[in-house]
Amino acid sequence: MPVSEFSSAELATFRRDGYVIARGLADRALCTEMKTVAERQLGQAIPPVEYEADVRYPGSPSSYEAPGGRTIRRLLQAYARDPAFARWATSASLAVRLKQLLGPAIMLALPHHNCVMTKQPRYSSMTGWHQDIRYWSYQRPELVSVWLALGRETVANGCLLVLPGTHVMEFAAERLDTAQFLRTDTESNQALLRAQAAVELEPGDVLFFHCRLFHAAGRNQSADTKFSLVFTYHAADNCPLPGTRSASMPQVMLG
Repeated sequence: MPVSEFSSAELATFRRDGYVIARGLADRALCTEMKTVAERQLGQAIPPVEYEADVRYPGSPSSYEAPGGRTIRRLLQAYARDPAFARWATSASLAVRLKQLLGPAIMLALPHHNCVMTKQPRYSSMTGWHQDIRYWSYQRPELVSVWLALGRETVANGCLLVLPGTHVMEFAAERLDTAQFLRTDTESNQALLRAQAAVELEPGDVLFFHCRLFHAAGRNQSADTKFSLVFTYHAADNCPLPGTRSASMPQVMLG
């Protein structure tokens, strides 16, 4: 069976808004398999992991010893964790769509994202408004992240929030704080913040979003951990800059 592509309308949505959702793109059986692996590895705290105390987001624990400090936020290096994750990351269903967005030759960037997001109840901190490209180093700011929901993602359990169209906007320094997060206390950003959209997903839904799109996330106020698998891609001719974190690991060519 041929692998489906984005429609012209979906491509227009991505160009306009900086993101597009492919509903039901991932097979439910594969999602169940990957979620089972993630739950087991989270339960066993299999390294490498990132803790809530590491992220230093608003409201995150101040140290490992603080309440919730050793709550795992991410299972890092997902591509190497289990063959199921690697199969998804290099699948034809992703490759064909990424080629529509980025060009004929696509690389998986192992230094960035490449993780299972494990947003847990009670101690999950908020993520402020940011662009991922702020800490990535490539020849061009043209990368796409692929976010797969392994379970339901809603406002209640901390789904992603996005500011449509911000991937093509320029922001004066005074609209950002010293860490390059979008300021919520300045009048110049209020209209933009009122236009935010919640990206609510069902298991198997996939969000494709541009590296310059401002996005954020709230706390998980449900009783269950939210699992999301996230990888980032770039065109083969958009190379990481030497000596940066972006060049610290090999790239994986998609078929």
